[in-house]
Amino acid sequence: MTVRNALIIDDEPDIRELLELTLGRMGIETRSAASLDEARQRFQAQRFDLCLTDMRLPDGDGIDLVRWIQQHHPDTPVAVITAYGNMELAIEALKAGAYDFVSKPVDLDVLRNLVNSALKLSSQETRRERRSRDELLGDSEAMKNTRARIAKLARSQAPVYISGESGTGKELVARLIHKRGPRADKPFVPVNCGAIPAELMESEFFGHKKGSFTGAVSDKEGLFQAAQGGTLFLDEIAELPLHMQVKLLRAIQEKAVRPVGSQQETAVDVRILSATHKDLGQLVQEGTFRQDLYYRINVIELKVPPLRERREDIPVLATHFLERLAKQNGMPVPRLGNAAVEALQGYPFPGNVRELENILERAITLCEGETIQPDDLQLPDSRGDNNPEAGIGDARPLEPWLEDLEKEAIVKALEKTRYNKTAAAKLLGISFRALRYRLKKLGIE
Repeated sequence: MTVRNALIIDDEPDIRELLELTLGRMGIETRSAASLDEARQRFQAQRFDLCLTDMRLPDGDGIDLVRWIQQHHPDTPVAVITAYGNMELAIEALKAGAYDFVSKPVDLDVLRNLVNSALKLSSQETRRERRSRDELLGDSEAMKNTRARIAKLARSQAPVYISGESGTGKELVARLIHKRGPRADKPFVPVNCGAIPAELMESEFFGHKKGSFTGAVSDKEGLFQAAQGGTLFLDEIAELPLHMQVKLLRAIQEKAVRPVGSQQETAVDVRILSATHKDLGQLVQEGTFRQDLYYRINVIELKVPPLRERREDIPVLATHFLERLAKQNGMPVPRLGNAAVEALQGYPFPGNVRELENILERAITLCEGETIQPDDLQLPDSRGDNNPEAGIGDARPLEPWLEDLEKEAIVKALEKTRYNKTAAAKLLGISFRALRYRLKKLGIE
């Protein structure tokens, strides 16, 4: 079994001794340094699996060391030790590339969790990159850059704000950050902040004690507790009401939650990832989103590119969706004709990847042969529209409109065959099983 080693940097002998004893009891060999210069000499002499550094040192600050380690020893996670309540410095360290931070006085349980998590960082980056390519499809420069950012962010515990239009795959990106990081064997808990009634939010997030309110018939753990040791993904975070934003900020900063009806706080160890298709910066200016919470969750921003900025990825995405849809419906995989590919690459996709999947699902239903043609796609007319996001926020949402088109095609086929489902399926060019699936999905009696 390989013995792990760590470098501890602090100019206070008592703190160094405490950290050395704690890590030593965890089976980790330690070396120590009292200054930046001594730390650099230690790094030049040997490799370390982990580095813990104080922020205030005689010849500089810990952030300088974080940047130096990022440049010269990027595979070594470094955690900073900050004065209690100095969140600004902690955030600055995370932005500079620190793995995580711990506040003085050092909570030894928090420190042990941090150390164990940091030492889990896998060295099997090649295999993991191949896996992420299989899940986040596309070989465009935009997607290569996105995958590279994901690989880097997975090695940190910094909160990440994932921005991008609806349908770009923000949750998929969040799941990959989790899966490629040291928390991969712990829960990934996604929550749509806009789907929880305001009056239930505190209970849903933090849990409640039996009898704390009408209907609380037993103790219940919240989303933070459910994600213990793992990742909490706050989707559509812009939908949180202001009173909940305050409570969320406190939970993130204190790394603890208080269940409704409890007098005690419960420590939680979760990584926070968040996302929204709205402009959070604009909402801060408008006063509907707290600036301090925005500052806390947006330590690092990852922008997911819209589909129109990576049109060269459309063929591989389309093939992936067609194979999956055909398998689900028990039918042969149709081919996407060259003219259909050109039509897709010329369309602006206001609904992004999600819209592409919906269009192809409808095309499988409408396609009469083995090759999907442009007419089968039923693309909305975007001619004369210079706005690439046209359709977003219009009176008619995209997905119901697509379902209406599909329903109309099926009903016409049924009427034409006097409601003979086998004949209707043949007329539509799909299997009986596929037709039955769509009748159920669309609620057609």
